Amino acid sequence: MDFSEYNGKRVIVTGCSSGIGLATAQTLVGLGAEVHGVSRRKPDLELAAFDSVDLGDPDAIRRAFADQDVPVDALFNCAGLAPMFPAHDVLRVNFLGTRLLTELVVERMPRGSAVVSTSSDGGAAWRKRLPLLSEFVAIDSFEAGAAWYAEHEERAGHAYAFGKEALNLWSLQQSTTLIARGIRVNITTPGAVRTPMLDVIEETYPKELSAATAQPIGRESTAEEQVPPLLFLNSSAASYVNGTDLVVDGGYGAMESAAGHLFNV
Repeated sequence: MDFSEYNGKRVIVTGCSSGIGLATAQTLVGLGAEVHGVSRRKPDLELAAFDSVDLGDPDAIRRAFADQDVPVDALFNCAGLAPMFPAHDVLRVNFLGTRLLTELVVERMPRGSAVVSTSSDGGAAWRKRLPLLSEFVAIDSFEAGAAWYAEHEERAGHAYAFGKEALNLWSLQQSTTLIARGIRVNITTPGAVRTPMLDVIEETYPKELSAATAQPIGRESTAEEQVPPLLFLNSSAASYVNGTDLVVDGGYGAMESAAGHLFNV
């Protein structure tokens, strides 16, 4: 697929210093896009702009984006914390910070622009918990959302899964409202991807767990293999694709769904 249309477009990539975010930023730079990177540390890339932002810090997000008025053609939300980090930090980065940044950026996105967020198969069972997730997602401020999770952590469960589930639900909700402004919103669901995050996960959890998610295809994805689906969803080739969850997991979700383990309501 030809993604030359990104040449000259202004795009934002969060989590651009490693993993899927780095691979996405590298590809977009190569395509001639004006890439604005957002991460805690700057990657070794020739970016058009870079903001060192901790997505767990709402004030830092607001300082970086609240006063900007340059139009943005595409937003790639690739930032995320691994499951073994402190639960409240994971939720703040993987959902609350991603949501806040997106809300600020879409205010300067023109008709025809698009947002794609990288979720995870860890959040694939979100349909099972719609009442609880709907209650949480309806809390529209970062600070109040963090307070809600602190109070309901036992009900909500693991922050990584809960945060990704919330990201899925919120993104699909946004797709139904932002499309009136000509802005499309989609998500991708990767499975096992060989990135520094997976290396950290395997230092904490048994390797058999990540090996299981590499089935039935028999191997993990590379970060680079996750990039074309992201580029597609934010391109004009996907002009009628809105509110979709594009699963990029080598068939793991289909295998689990067929076995009755995922996607049951």
